[in-house]
Amino acid sequence: MNATTKRLSILMGLLLAGSANAQDLKVHLNQVALERAGPKVAVVEYAGPGAPSGFSVVKDGAVVRSGALTPLPAFGEWGAKRYWQADFSDLADAGTYQLKVEAPGAVAASAPVVVTDDALFATTAGALVQYFKLSRHTDPADHKIRVYGSKRIVDVWGGWKDAGGDNGKYLSHLSYANFFNPQQTAFTAWSLAKAYDMAPQRFAKAGLDRPLIEEAMWGADYLHRLLAPEGYFYMTVFDRWATPGAERVVTGYVGVEGDYTKNYQAAAREGGAVAIAALARAARLSKASGVAGAFSADQYLADAERAFAHMQANNRRYVDDGRENIIDDYTLLLAAVELHRSTGKASYLEAARIRAKALEGRWTEKGWFRSDDKDRPYYHGAEAGFPVLALAEYLDIEKDASRQEAAKAVIAKSLKAQLALNAKVANPYDYPRQIFRMWKDGKAVGGIQDGFFMPHLNETKYWWQGESARLASLSYAALVGGRAVDAAPGQTFGVAPDLARMAQSGFDWTLGRNPYDMSMLYGFGARNPPHADSAGDMVRGGISNGITGAPDSDSGRGISWAAGPDEQNWRWIEQWIPHTSWMLLAVTATSQ
Repeated sequence: MNATTKRLSILMGLLLAGSANAQDLKVHLNQVALERAGPKVAVVEYAGPGAPSGFSVVKDGAVVRSGALTPLPAFGEWGAKRYWQADFSDLADAGTYQLKVEAPGAVAASAPVVVTDDALFATTAGALVQYFKLSRHTDPADHKIRVYGSKRIVDVWGGWKDAGGDNGKYLSHLSYANFFNPQQTAFTAWSLAKAYDMAPQRFAKAGLDRPLIEEAMWGADYLHRLLAPEGYFYMTVFDRWATPGAERVVTGYVGVEGDYTKNYQAAAREGGAVAIAALARAARLSKASGVAGAFSADQYLADAERAFAHMQANNRRYVDDGRENIIDDYTLLLAAVELHRSTGKASYLEAARIRAKALEGRWTEKGWFRSDDKDRPYYHGAEAGFPVLALAEYLDIEKDASRQEAAKAVIAKSLKAQLALNAKVANPYDYPRQIFRMWKDGKAVGGIQDGFFMPHLNETKYWWQGESARLASLSYAALVGGRAVDAAPGQTFGVAPDLARMAQSGFDWTLGRNPYDMSMLYGFGARNPPHADSAGDMVRGGISNGITGAPDSDSGRGISWAAGPDEQNWRWIEQWIPHTSWMLLAVTATSQ
């Protein structure tokens, strides 16, 4: 027995035997897939005496390399622990690996991870695409649904159930809170079509091209049904989260009680603008691929043009506070871009230029976007990367050099500011932090702050949850934004190393490199979220909401996972379509 094998045998013996301090030492690593030529970093957490020694990389029971641990700055917000980093990015051979670390009286190993080329796409794309088909809503009752406050009966059949425990269908929700609208059903339809257009050959090679295009058409068909004769989209199909006795209606809703309202006309930020973008993109994809949905490509485009004209004239009437904000800007920018691509009309380019300038004008030298006309910082629990997405899409149609440079400058500042914010404090997992303010009883509370998680005291009065979609959106922004302003051919993901690491860190957190060693992508990794009645069904390829700040912290300080009781566990465990929509985009974008 050589020295290396003998040392491994001792380490494995300690693992099997355990020790009094075994729980003091943990090795956190992405449990799903790492790029062979990309960042590969584990976080070592230790609360015992002394310090851990170096790390070993093990394949098929043999140590293939060893390395020194890098101590990380002291960090106490999530408990009295110390942290080290194990960086094995220079490991260039494909395979399945584990990391092992030894400390006084304890030894720990990571979950195994696959290292390969095109790692995340090759490993997860099939399940991500299949998740949407498994989440289709096909109850025939939705062919005849009443519009709340009227006798109108409409056909709003199709689409996807919003989440594991929610058969509602939303273009967006939280409209009454004005600044938290997530893009939901329409964004899923758009992201499916966009993902295909980014990498048609990769999807075809994987046998996923037809399923992906068909799912995008499924979404476009539903958006056609949502378009009212007047020219607006119905925002929500809702039954108060399946409350017994509640009628399923087309409606808006307010608060945790889910009180129905007649505000069911989807403004731009309430999903209407992204519905336009999705229909315009689906029209092109249907024509190019020859794959048709229930309605024609020409119908999709006619819907998009009619809805855009109506929205241009009526958006301020439909938003809850009568004032447009940053979400209206970036979603209408995307809508105008897609319409220009599909029609070539100069009017849509001009509309895009107006919205791009408005969005760029919201950037402040304080390092954040203004979400309103005053000094509220933009922060979002699901789509923080959307401003960069919209500006990157705009660059694809803009030929004027000065306008291109203006958009690129804001993208660059935004990404630089995010990197600086992440590095502002000790941050062992390189978690993407955010700038926010709290809100209570109609007033701002406590001034502008920064932290890891979304504050629980906010304008919605109840909504906070894990941020898997936000993380994937920022990974996507790092990749497409980085290439737009400073492409780096030959580098990992085609971007500068700091942006590649930012993107990878977002993936890693969701896929298991987090304090709870929990892979939020169901069916992948060594440990997945448990069942909770309030979270409903768990579907392979679905992504759980994720980790939050402590429940009793108004500002989202501390950290928590599945804290219970069960009726609250949806905040952490429930799968939600924006998570997988953003992850599919980001995973597809990992290829240059």
